[in-house]
Amino acid sequence: MNLLKRTTENKKAKTVGRGSKRGKTSGRGTKGQASRAGNKKRPELRDRIKKLPKLRGRGKNINKAFRIKATPVNVGMIAAAFEAKASINPSVLFEKGLIRRVGGKLPAVKVLAGGEITYAVSIFDCDISPAAKVKIEAAGGTVNG
Repeated sequence: MNLLKRTTENKKAKTVGRGSKRGKTSGRGTKGQASRAGNKKRPELRDRIKKLPKLRGRGKNINKAFRIKATPVNVGMIAAAFEAKASINPSVLFEKGLIRRVGGKLPAVKVLAGGEITYAVSIFDCDISPAAKVKIEAAGGTVNG
């Protein structure tokens, strides 16, 4: 009967031929630049990067592109939406539906001179064009920043 057991494991020889993981071509495939020693392929992405234009001068006014522009509101729109002696600021304009949020925030508002106004209103926290300021003050209104 065969009841004898080894005291040590059988050390198997490292295989190198076709039956092993790292024999013959050692996992490099066959032939070509990639199978040779010291192979280094030129990065393909570099060619695409080199063809992109350099955009000279772009850095001078880069903040201009990201600046949030003021939302225009004409004097005529204010006259149509509000009564006499109304107090107007961006949040009130938003409630009346004359402006919309930009990126979840109330935008800066600029009052322009389009249209006519015949009664006094008070405008706060808005930029205002010189012509619009003349029209509002001629109607008896006030402008505070």
